[in-house]
Amino acid sequence: MRLDQAQSDDTGAVFFALADPTRRHLIEALGDGSSVTPSALAAELPLTRQALTKHLGVLGEAGLVTKRREGRETRYTLQPERLTEAAAWIAVVGGAWEERLGRLEALLQERRSGS
Repeated sequence: MRLDQAQSDDTGAVFFALADPTRRHLIEALGDGSSVTPSALAAELPLTRQALTKHLGVLGEAGLVTKRREGRETRYTLQPERLTEAAAWIAVVGGAWEERLGRLEALLQERRSGS
């Protein structure tokens, strides 16, 4: 899936962004709620600043991070609401599957006891 396709669906854009382990690491690094500069993030990862900026751009397009200028620095902050929305989607889909699997299990038990 290309990013422009994922962007047509907000939750899809979040999953697209989180599909990359480097971006998941960036989310973890920003998870404490502080705003961080790319230089500070780059110190934790074996990435060029250009690669890091591209990853942060994908996270920004998915609404997972925001950036703001403070003087000469750009600072990035996690937007956890987007993660909550994606987790809610997973819970709905997971709940539907749990219900289906529960019905299947009940049917199998009924057949076993009837045999």
